[in-house]
Amino acid sequence: MTADVWLPIPPEEIEGLPEGPAYRYWNGAEDFPADPAQCAFYVVPYMKPPALGQRPLPQMTHLEVVQTLSAGTDHVEPGLKHLRPGVRLCNARGVHEASTAELTLTLILASLRGVPDFVRAQDRGEWLGGFRPALADKNVLIVGYGSIGAAIEDRLAPFELARVARVARSQRTTARGEVHPLTELPALLREADVVILSTPLTDTTRHLVDSDFLARMKDGALLVNVARGAVVDTKALLAELETGRITAALDVTDPEPLPREHPLWRAPGLLISPHVGGPTSAFLPRAKRLLVDQLTRHVNREPLRNVILTTGATPA
Repeated sequence: MTADVWLPIPPEEIEGLPEGPAYRYWNGAEDFPADPAQCAFYVVPYMKPPALGQRPLPQMTHLEVVQTLSAGTDHVEPGLKHLRPGVRLCNARGVHEASTAELTLTLILASLRGVPDFVRAQDRGEWLGGFRPALADKNVLIVGYGSIGAAIEDRLAPFELARVARVARSQRTTARGEVHPLTELPALLREADVVILSTPLTDTTRHLVDSDFLARMKDGALLVNVARGAVVDTKALLAELETGRITAALDVTDPEPLPREHPLWRAPGLLISPHVGGPTSAFLPRAKRLLVDQLTRHVNREPLRNVILTTGATPA
């Protein structure tokens, strides 16, 4: 096999890459490292603008695999229309679970216990005491129960919760309990003290959190979004936050990056982190292991992991 593999990590920094392919380093530079038509396996640059990651796709006429280093693939899917049938799109399941679950717990605890208020008070030299909500005894609802949702629940387990409810596209049973279908979401929202969004961005989930969704949340509930910004209708969330009835913590926003003058920055009861769920010290070791495994499978013509879709195939 002599076809090229494009990597956003220098190949000499990835131990264990299989022999055979010609490895090309490209992390979004203006000049391509080689002729895109010779690329068989394309690893999309991580945390770059969608247009940049899609740029070489029209010229990749012999491509076989598109591999993202993110759990979501919505940033690259619009470019797949340029590809021939049979190209497999794979995501980075297994790479971001630990980091994203850590941040989710951080946002929940910081929001409930008032950590942003403490930081501001520290800047003023003010001792800000008082009672705050605890995570203990709360009902938590996880919307989007894939590998990240499950990793979040794993980390919630020691916190003495009253209940964890799980929602996904389809109903099933896991080792931790029942996963409810999306159709049951309205009833579950009424009981949740903390609502966590960890769902992919699809046509079904875009603006899933609209004015009706927010109105069904109980008074004092906390909304946490570690999924994609567009899962939430920003205008509807702003309107609800202005009432003070609920609070929120967002690692992702719509638009993103959030412009300096956007009203979300000043919304009451809102904690914002700048899409840092994935990029931590845990990322590179897991990303490298994934790439070695996927490329070994590719070279040996073995089934790939994490195949999200195949171009030209009829959706299931």
